[in-house]
Amino acid sequence: MCPTTPIAPSSNAQLTCRTTSDVNRNENVKLDSEKDNEISRVLNKLNEETRLNSKLSKEIEKFSPTIRWPDLVAQLFIHIGCLYGFFLCVWSAKIYTSIFAFLTVIASGFGITAGAHRLWSHRAYKATWPLRLLLVFLFTIAGQRHIYVWALDHRVHHKYSETDADPHNAKRGFFFSHVGWLVLTPHPLVVEKRKRVDMSDLESDSIVMWQKKLYPILFLLCAILLPVSIPVYFWNETLWNSFWINFNMRFCITLNIAFFVNSVAHMWGQKPYDKYISPVENLAVSIAALGEGWHNYHHVFPWDYKTGELGNSWNPSTTFIDFFAKLGWAYDLKSVSRQMIARRAERSGDGSYIWGYGDTDIEPEDLKELENMKAEKDL
Repeated sequence: MCPTTPIAPSSNAQLTCRTTSDVNRNENVKLDSEKDNEISRVLNKLNEETRLNSKLSKEIEKFSPTIRWPDLVAQLFIHIGCLYGFFLCVWSAKIYTSIFAFLTVIASGFGITAGAHRLWSHRAYKATWPLRLLLVFLFTIAGQRHIYVWALDHRVHHKYSETDADPHNAKRGFFFSHVGWLVLTPHPLVVEKRKRVDMSDLESDSIVMWQKKLYPILFLLCAILLPVSIPVYFWNETLWNSFWINFNMRFCITLNIAFFVNSVAHMWGQKPYDKYISPVENLAVSIAALGEGWHNYHHVFPWDYKTGELGNSWNPSTTFIDFFAKLGWAYDLKSVSRQMIARRAERSGDGSYIWGYGDTDIEPEDLKELENMKAEKDL
């Protein structure tokens, strides 16, 4: 500190004083400069946001969905070919070929439900590299694009559900949410929100990024060549039959089961947990989609690895994850407490929530089963 007394300081003291003062002045200038730079960065960011919002508003204003003809032709080929595959199952194919196609639908389904959906989209649990590799393999057989883009669209769907930013917004109708969104140009808000979703966890997953990089080759090998070749090699099925049944028909069935979650499970069913959103509880979808039809619950508690309150009550995907958890391949399984579920159902459910045995809203078939269980126990 410089002396404040009237006594004249020595030359050394004067030098020290000037040096200290200069240092303080330089530090103040530096701080002021940093503040100015920060303010400038904030203003530039605001200006950029304003510019982008203005551009986005103009795009939304003039937006009119158009058909993506290559995608439409592909969907028509897949669905018409599926009908032909069903015909071949009845007319000329070996029974083993149809059974193999059915088993492949189930196996690849776990790649969607336990893999792309619960593991990578929602981070509902963690998996060791052998399980991740297995799930990537099964998901690639399903052929529903690569995991990165699947998870990206699904995160956007949950974050902006039932809005124009939702890739398969159910408010645009059954057809759009089922398959139309894949053959029409996306809404500008979908394009914009895709850029804003955090995907850093998948970007740091070497297995996911490996699949993304090599997806065309992996799709050819896993979704077409492998399932088509096995019936031809092992039980002498014709290549013609095997292609239409074990690629085309099987692929189409898998696609539509996943589509039902986007459409049917957003339209017809009960809403025990939140009556203010579109997703519903739908048993038929759960049976077809390996437990993915408990959709009202899932949208309320998306981090629960079970995606349903009842867990293993027709939820094979939960059983799949639990099995690998016992092996130590799946871990850090996230769930929801019974108290949290009850609070949410009481606050925002539609009243279809069953509190327990004796509830007058219990399904007659459930009540009959409970009575039978009681009678067997009494014996």
